Amino acid sequence: MKAIIPQETIEQRIFLIRNQKVMVDRDLAELYGVETKHLNRQVKRNIQRFPEEFMLQLTIEERNQLVTICHRFKTMKHSSSLPYVFTEHGVAMLASVLKSDRAVKISINIIKAFVKLREMLSTHKELAHKLAQLERKIEKHDDEIKLIFDAIRQLMTPPEPKRKRIGFLQEKEK
Repeated sequence: MKAIIPQETIEQRIFLIRNQKVMVDRDLAELYGVETKHLNRQVKRNIQRFPEEFMLQLTIEERNQLVTICHRFKTMKHSSSLPYVFTEHGVAMLASVLKSDRAVKISINIIKAFVKLREMLSTHKELAHKLAQLERKIEKHDDEIKLIFDAIRQLMTPPEPKRKRIGFLQEKEK
């Protein structure tokens, strides 16, 4: 199945809010090809399908922060209603309440984007852990290498030659 929307476009519309990866109702409505108010109306008609872990309503501060970082949300700045955001599970549920072929296909692509991001984060965590282990090993080896270099320097410095005294030796010195 050929993607209707490029994967990169979907990935750019996933935000981290309240430590959850979410998509804004406005972006989802655009992807599904419906108006935002229609999407939210369908959600409200089927609210039992959208528990808090599937859908959140942004606070004023969160909305303002979103408007600040994303130019496409500038019209939300003066809106009286606060936008909703949907988690991966909420997106899956949206396909069932919108009931269109496009919604199903788009939801599948969005879920794939969430999965890809999760895999990337997992990979980055593993890399960060391995990097930390490597740094600890290097720090340990740094001390050992420094000791080796100090020993080499000591071996490289010639010993100070013993000086012969000039003059007569006194009886005590013999």
